Amino acid sequence: MTLRNRWPGKPYPLGATYDGEGTNFALFSEHARSVELLLFDSPKAGSPCESIALTEKTAFVWHGYLPGIGPPQLYAYRVHGAYAPETGHRFNSHKVLLDPYAKAIAGTITWNDALYGYRIGDPAGDLSCDERDSGAFIPKSVVVDATFDWEGDRLLRIPWNETVIYELHVKGFTARNRHVEDGKRGTYAGIASAAAVDYLSALGITAVELLPIHHHVDEKFLIDRGLVNYWGYNTIGYFAPDCRYSSTGFLGEQVREFKEMVKALHHAGIEVILDVVYNHTAEGNHFGPTLCFRGIDNLSYYYLSPDAPRYYMDFTGTGNCPRMAHPRVTQLIMDSLRYWIEEMHVDGFRFDLASTLARELYEVDQLSAFFDIIQQDPVISQVKLIAEPWDLGEGGYQVGNFPSLWAEWNGRYRDTIRRFWRGDECQVRDLGYRITGSSDLYQDDGRRPYASINFVTCHDGFTLSDLVRYNEKHNEANGENNEDGIDDNLSWNCGIEGDAEDAKIIRLRERQKRNYLALLFLSQGVPMLLGGDEFGRTQGGNNNAYCQDNETSWYDWELDDPRRHFLEFTRRLIRLRYDHPVFRRKKFFLGRKLCASDNRDITWLRADGTEMAEEHWEQDRARVLGIMLAGDAMAEFTQRGIRIVDDTFLMILNAYDESTSFMLPGADTPWIMVMDTAVPHLDEIASMHDPGTAIVLEAFSLVLLRMKRDEG
Repeated sequence: MTLRNRWPGKPYPLGATYDGEGTNFALFSEHARSVELLLFDSPKAGSPCESIALTEKTAFVWHGYLPGIGPPQLYAYRVHGAYAPETGHRFNSHKVLLDPYAKAIAGTITWNDALYGYRIGDPAGDLSCDERDSGAFIPKSVVVDATFDWEGDRLLRIPWNETVIYELHVKGFTARNRHVEDGKRGTYAGIASAAAVDYLSALGITAVELLPIHHHVDEKFLIDRGLVNYWGYNTIGYFAPDCRYSSTGFLGEQVREFKEMVKALHHAGIEVILDVVYNHTAEGNHFGPTLCFRGIDNLSYYYLSPDAPRYYMDFTGTGNCPRMAHPRVTQLIMDSLRYWIEEMHVDGFRFDLASTLARELYEVDQLSAFFDIIQQDPVISQVKLIAEPWDLGEGGYQVGNFPSLWAEWNGRYRDTIRRFWRGDECQVRDLGYRITGSSDLYQDDGRRPYASINFVTCHDGFTLSDLVRYNEKHNEANGENNEDGIDDNLSWNCGIEGDAEDAKIIRLRERQKRNYLALLFLSQGVPMLLGGDEFGRTQGGNNNAYCQDNETSWYDWELDDPRRHFLEFTRRLIRLRYDHPVFRRKKFFLGRKLCASDNRDITWLRADGTEMAEEHWEQDRARVLGIMLAGDAMAEFTQRGIRIVDDTFLMILNAYDESTSFMLPGADTPWIMVMDTAVPHLDEIASMHDPGTAIVLEAFSLVLLRMKRDEG
């Protein structure tokens, strides 16, 4: 150990904090006997250039201040304590450990048996203790310089009802875009490029939701197959932007590059939402490697089996779950969230398998400490919070049950929309709830329509083009005998797989794609578009491309005419939603008149033009539905008290596999055709239709009409 000049330092903030003259180091470990701070000269160095004992301990935080140490110093820890897996302790001082609060991590793991706390192949399994040094195989934490000129940038705080989310992968989005400068493709800088920002602005979206950018680990079984964890749902650094998406370097440069990306997107009016994975870590189960939390304080950081603490509780299928009931684990997550908001200017978060975060004593508890703290936090409670409202444990499906601050990925919306357009019977009742904001899920607890994040496709499953093209998943390239991924029985594909040349089949598939997107953007709630769906991105039928860091997942920007036309259709559809607040209400429909001169805000119609009665909702097996939205009956007001008035629209859906007629409602005012998904282009069609007359809807089509306004 080196007797370097050092000061006691402070127990807070945790992590490595540079003040311009030196760096304070602070690490929590309740059960450790001693802690060493290691300083390294290079990311792959096996031995530290200095090893310094942290002798100060305050409330189980080991800390010390080193004058003269600053960015980009590489560092790590050794933590000494009992190696007794049967009692939950897995300290192993031979293992070099990442800082849980590292703001940057230099490089990636080199898989080697020395990374494991036990001896691989030993008959005693994880009860044995491995004494090989892991320093040469693990990346190092980096002391970073937090200064950055934001030039007045701040969170955009776009209202929820005006939000349109675009889910994308940092690398895949620009990896093949020839309009992005070589060397920046597939990086944070690539998204910040003029080509990328201009594209997103022209598309009309208001927020990008980035697949995980926290530093992650590529699992050994994937590396052995020649694959990687492309999606990144295997986090090891909750404060560190992954260096694999940096074009400028990994010694802290990735932090600055991420900030530049956020600033560029904000300048274009686009928010940044991060997909975050706090429900498990990259260390896996009891047979996993010792990289960070396990070696720092296994008993504090993880849910362990109460009857056999050698083993981990697992609600996610990944091997472990952080112990949310422990205050230091809750603090880690809260500190991480605040860091990304305050220091990185992130506008919101989508929480992967969020039900796991609600588990206390292994039950899903809506009033868990995590949600209580979020509710009270003056920083985190003010940004966009989105839950993936399920996990794999018992009682984990919690759609509609999250607290009032939260929006949710609405899996019921996805399933209902797919069932309806597939032609399933008895869907209209559920469809009515889904396209009007899912009041059955969100109204009783005081939430609004925008609590529903509506989607038809997402990263996990088929792309939109593959949804209408394939009968079955084709995940052979993943190396799991096509047994991985979801067995998606809600696709629509005419019964014919692949690139059938039959012109009718092609037209029907393209029409169904337009149907899915049209209904998505005309529904109440917040639409989320899977990146690339707007121009027909395909993954060749792979519905679980989590390990495909190649052209299977990367966006193909060389668009032929059909794909360009579909892109233009999507752009105009988003613009239509933006131009008409009747499609993005702040409040649920009431289904009644709001004053004597008003129309009802929503009217449900059958194919013969008559209104839906209660018995029709309960019994009707029809696959045709009309929805009239009265723009002059919105009962919504601006901050100045001005009442919002919009056009009145009639949306008609036909999920039959043959054409059908629909009787138009009304008395004197004609209807103007705005959209017919049987026609490839979204243009306002010049034709007018009188009320009381019938129009013909083609098989599997959506028609939108606008009531002609008086000239005055």
